[in-house]
Amino acid sequence: MILILVAVREELSVNDLPEYEIHYTGVGKINATIKTLEIIKEYAPTQIINYGTAGCLDKKIKGLVEVTRFFQRDMDATPLGFKIGQTPFDDIGEINFGNEGYSCGTGDSFVTQTPKLKTDLVDMEAYAIAKICYIKDIKFRCFKYISDNADGEANDDWIKNVSMGKKLFIKRIRNFMID
Repeated sequence: MILILVAVREELSVNDLPEYEIHYTGVGKINATIKTLEIIKEYAPTQIINYGTAGCLDKKIKGLVEVTRFFQRDMDATPLGFKIGQTPFDDIGEINFGNEGYSCGTGDSFVTQTPKLKTDLVDMEAYAIAKICYIKDIKFRCFKYISDNADGEANDDWIKNVSMGKKLFIKRIRNFMID
């Protein structure tokens, strides 16, 4: 069984892809973690797909992209000698589901300026979902629509663009095999 996780209904409605199980995580790493664990327990999926919006730190990247490398953007234990993004005493740092996609730094803040941890994209849920899938050995794919440039205009751009990527995602899901 393939499940699709999305943070909020504005990004994708259950009516947009009625042939798939779509669940909403809510915003942020904690909400995404709780919902991901709940749906794994209830449905035992073979694959989880995360779709949503993301800010982009490289203005050349646009549209719908696949993310394959995930980092915890707001983990900062550098005063303890750890590198930015590294959780102290945790063996899992970067989560990598392939080298053909982009990198995403997940954090519990909406990015309006360049963060310390340099990644291609920034969001608020993907790392949490990816880490659970990695630990539970569940296939994972992640698609993000670039809604903003993670700058001073990000809030207005996100509000304007939050639902713009769903047509591209629907086309990608329906026209290309997801395995």
